[in-house]
Amino acid sequence: QVQLVESGGRLVQTGGSLRLSCAASGRTFGRKLAWFRQGPGKEREFVASIMWNGGNTDYAASVKGRFTVSRDTDKNMLYLQMNTLKPEDTAVYMCAATPAPFHGTGLSPQSYNSWGQGTQVTVSS
Repeated sequence: QVQLVESGGRLVQTGGSLRLSCAASGRTFGRKLAWFRQGPGKEREFVASIMWNGGNTDYAASVKGRFTVSRDTDKNMLYLQMNTLKPEDTAVYMCAATPAPFHGTGLSPQSYNSWGQGTQVTVSS
């Protein structure tokens, strides 16, 4: 497993931007890392993912074109750049990592065995 610590969540106005960070410690090679979110009264949902080696990305339809997932392999950091934020983006955002090696789609939380504690993002209308 890897240890994951998120940061960067805060209150932001509709239309604003925010960048979340996730510090990973441990071996990340061969894993898929992702951002999930859980809004009040909602189930945990996939937001975006990236293969640590190769950098292939996937996005949920609701964030495609607004959010960008990236990683810095030298710093062992995962990022989520969020633009044009909407009130429905309000949620606790969590980063997660799969076991290695990983070859699946990584769209389900069940694919991930390491989770951060989450960071709150609130978008005011």
